[in-house]
This record gives sequence, structure tokens and C-alpha cells, in this order.
Amino acid sequence: MVRVVVVAVPGAGKSTILKKLVEKIPTLKVVNFGDYMFEEARKSLGISDRDEMRRKIKPTDYKALQEKAAKEIAKLEGDLIIDTHAAIKTPFGYYPGLPSKVVEALEPDAIVVLEFRPEDILQRRMKDLKAETGQRRVREIEEAEEVQEHQTVGKELAIAAANHVCCYFLHLKYLEPQKYPYQHAEEAATAIADLVRRLKGERG
Repeated sequence: MVRVVVVAVPGAGKSTILKKLVEKIPTLKVVNFGDYMFEEARKSLGISDRDEMRRKIKPTDYKALQEKAAKEIAKLEGDLIIDTHAAIKTPFGYYPGLPSKVVEALEPDAIVVLEFRPEDILQRRMKDLKAETGQRRVREIEEAEEVQEHQTVGKELAIAAANHVCCYFLHLKYLEPQKYPYQHAEEAATAIADLVRRLKGERG
């Protein structure tokens, strides 16, 4: 059983990458950490949407939700890709997405950080805001410098998490303009698929 945590800032295109990853390795199960947290927050705290979690939940409650979600995910069988964030931006500053007890419960074989040009991330966020059909995802539109800071903080927290549990750390950077649509998504999915196969081979 292989477990890989994949992190990126909101709007990085992680969902598209993971969809392409599953096309390459259909036996993988993608687990969204936030979905587990939201379900518990809905039941225990009366939270009605994902944005409320970041804005309204006290740090102590947020920490408890993270730990409960990690314990539930740890019970799952099979090869897992855990989709989450390493740094959550709040009105008070950044909050760790992979604190000690969470990463200990998840026991990942590797943590993968995805980094993209801030301009590309902002473009994706604008596209989300302008969407007229399907799921409308409202995200703050930041300056490029703020997006880059978020990516840097997330990378540093992910390194700390990997160090804490002694797992592999992989930093995938896509800082050049794409030559064709979904180039970065395809390349990232291929790189993560290669990592999963190597990890499975390492396990024998």
C-alpha cells in the first residue's frame, strides 16, 4: 500500500492533475482531505460551506477536525493519493495543513509539492470566478507576490512535515509558460505516476 500526499495552493490546477494521474494508474484512489474535514464540521459545528471552515472555525476546533480527518483517512485500504494543502491562508496568517499529529496519522510514503507560475494560478482563479455553469468556486484574487509567498510557505511546511515522519519529499516546479494546453498538468501527472510506481517497486 502506497500513500502519497499532494499539495498545492488553491487554483493551481491540482484537481486536473489528479484526474490525469488516475487515468494513468486507475487503481489509485484520490482522497480529498478537506472533504473529510468538512463533513465532520457540518455534523459537529453546523458549518454550511467550505469557505466558512477557514473563516469561522477556531484554531482549536480546526486542529481537532484535521486530526479526526487524518485518522479516518488512515483507515482506508489501497494505494492513496491524499489531496490537501500544506499552508492554509487565514485572516490571522498561515495555518499548517500537515501538522505533526496529522502527518503521523497519515504515514505518507512521500509528500509532493506542486509549484506553478503565480500568473497561471491567478488566471485559473479568474476563470473559476467567471464560470457561469457547474461548480462556482469563489477564491480571493491576490497579487502575484502574495501567491508566490503562499507557495513558498506551503513548500517549507511540507518539508517540515516530511522531515517529521521521515518520508520522501518531491518538489515539482512548472515555472515556464505552457507550450500547449494542459502541458503542466500532463507533466505533473506523469511525474507523480512515476513516483508511485517507484514506491510500489521499492515495497517489492
